[in-house]
Amino acid sequence: MNAPGPVPAPDHVFDWLDAEAEKRAAAGLVRRLRPRRADTGEVDLAGNDYLGLARDKRVAGATAAAALRWGAGSTGSRLVTGSTELHAELEHELARFCGTQAALVFSSGFAANLGAVTALSGAESAIVTDKYIHASLIEGCRLSRADVAAIAHSDIAGITRALATRRKQRALVVTDSVFSVDGDLAKLGELAEACRAHGAALLVDDAHGFGVLGEGGRGAVHQAGLAGAPDVVTTITLSKSLGAQGGAVLGPRRVIKHLVDTARSFIFDTALAPGSAAAALSALNVLRAEPELPGKVLAVASRLSEKLAEAGFTVSTPDAAVVSVQAPSPEKAVAWAESCAEQGVRVGCFRPPSVPDGISRLRLTARADLTESDVDAAVKVIVDCAPR
Repeated sequence: MNAPGPVPAPDHVFDWLDAEAEKRAAAGLVRRLRPRRADTGEVDLAGNDYLGLARDKRVAGATAAAALRWGAGSTGSRLVTGSTELHAELEHELARFCGTQAALVFSSGFAANLGAVTALSGAESAIVTDKYIHASLIEGCRLSRADVAAIAHSDIAGITRALATRRKQRALVVTDSVFSVDGDLAKLGELAEACRAHGAALLVDDAHGFGVLGEGGRGAVHQAGLAGAPDVVTTITLSKSLGAQGGAVLGPRRVIKHLVDTARSFIFDTALAPGSAAAALSALNVLRAEPELPGKVLAVASRLSEKLAEAGFTVSTPDAAVVSVQAPSPEKAVAWAESCAEQGVRVGCFRPPSVPDGISRLRLTARADLTESDVDAAVKVIVDCAPR
């Protein structure tokens, strides 16, 4: 073991951060906050407001009314003062809409995933995951104390082998439904079969499927015929299709009760603000009233993919709202995205370590309120701004 060096002076304790920053800069991986204005007039292909409800007057109005009635914040954790009638109503309506016994609302989708993975595993469990799962699920696995096996993307045979050779009795398979980088859909039916053959539970992050896939936007789990299954748990976010804030876990009633008692990201976290709960409820009512919205999202995503493929780019074929366009390098991806923004089209830019395969991309997201002319104009900007 190497002995520690000289004790640094207080103003040198964080000198190591400068070296790390230089490494990130050399690799083209510096990230910057870019505050947006309230109304930019841009075509937004970067956000996750899939149904275009974040600015809907019904949804925004519900937020304002709830804030005036209940206050700006929730005032405490869910188990102290943070649970309101709005939270309970939202949980009831989410479960009813998605076809599950119960639901539990968290302050974010990240917190929901963290709570679900850690509470449903532990030192006596094995976790088997797809390598491309979201960072929040990965963090849950790291904190779980379980034996974790990360399997190649979409490799059902590999997941089956890992389940068959595990050393722990309890097992949990963890996957996204729609993977956030390329927008491809997990083989949920095959995963459920593998789980049942080996006595494992299935946890599905349906953040990018809920509101876009399934009957009336009920999600990929519902589409796969797994809603309400006794061995399947679903997590969703309220900040994408519902245009609000927060996350939720849906599943068997005994699972939800277990999370209330044991999920640390639920017990010790300040509850979702009442305004956000009201916004999600209002958006859910809009989705019920306008079940054609998910189809509009899929049509926009398909048009984006087809037009960019015709222009010669390497583009993903979307299973939901996400379309990715490969870029030559991290630096060129950033420059490409910045050029598009200067021309009035906001696009996402994904680089390592956010992309597990190491390939930088523009990440485009479809919205139900985009017209064909919006899409065509955005495609022209993307093509014109592409690295040469």
